[in-house]
Amino acid sequence: MMLNGGPFYGKDIVELGERAQAGKWTSGDGRVVEMEIMEAYVTRLLVDFRGGKPLRVAWDAGNGSAGDAMVDLTSRLPGEHFLLNEKIDGTFPAHHPDPTVEENLEQLKACVRDNNCDLGIGFDGDGDRIGVIDGAGRVLWGDQLLSIFAADVLKTHAGASIIADVKASQVLFDEIARLGGVPVMAPTGHSIIKSKMAELKSPLAGEMSGHIFFADHYYGFDDALYAAIRLLDILARSDKSIGEMRDALPQVVNTPEIRFDVSEARKFAVVDEVKARLSKTDAQVDDTDGVRVLGPDGWWLLRASNTQNVLVVRCESETEDGLERLKETVAAQLASCGVDVPAF
Repeated sequence: MMLNGGPFYGKDIVELGERAQAGKWTSGDGRVVEMEIMEAYVTRLLVDFRGGKPLRVAWDAGNGSAGDAMVDLTSRLPGEHFLLNEKIDGTFPAHHPDPTVEENLEQLKACVRDNNCDLGIGFDGDGDRIGVIDGAGRVLWGDQLLSIFAADVLKTHAGASIIADVKASQVLFDEIARLGGVPVMAPTGHSIIKSKMAELKSPLAGEMSGHIFFADHYYGFDDALYAAIRLLDILARSDKSIGEMRDALPQVVNTPEIRFDVSEARKFAVVDEVKARLSKTDAQVDDTDGVRVLGPDGWWLLRASNTQNVLVVRCESETEDGLERLKETVAAQLASCGVDVPAF
């Protein structure tokens, strides 16, 4: 849902529903228009693929809504393409359609391995999140993909703002700055990200969850099929594999996104209590979304989910020992709030 080219969400949707239910409109009648857009959509996706060396690519639609478009798209691309779970089926018989959970990528990894593919690409159920593995079967997480995209986009948008959510690696923010861009840390949430993009006129943004937003040549929203095309375009024009691009980034050790149940009444309060304690120390704290604390060992994050009764933790360091110290620090903060600390 959009309004005048911008995102339309949250309280806007609630207000629209209330107005519609009450019949509060100025004039006119509603109408339904049906249009066949698949041909135009896939044709548009291909506009930004400039070609180059042919690639071998494994694709997994996860039986989600991207399936039909994926079939059409790959039939028009050069190279060799191996399709998995392209039939749209809301029971998701193969696996859960979340490509950011590594266990859901086992089929894709096997396909890449068995067919000697350059990479594998997976989509979530509604086709707005992307997951990628390299030719060796290693996952490229959302922040690593955004680093690769940023390097390409900043070639034509020197000095532009590139946005990522608070869960992203410090490597990404440092890489954006190294490439001459302006790294911007934003709260998690695709509608929030889209609004920030419009405000800053940013050409690119992304989240750890696999949402990648292009306003460079595109419309400023998260379309995983389009992100796939942009990635293939980069690889087809490069003498490096996606694995080599991944390995060229600074290597760090980190936890995945750790989520654990906390009551609705306590989840935001816990974050506030931790923030209050940290304010009495010399800790370097970013409170964009929860608390993200930077120190000698790296950084750790604690935030409350906006949609579920959970707290989210993530830690990152250059060393395993540093990572353990960060996890111990988080555990101590949670224990001070009376929270049962999960094993992580």
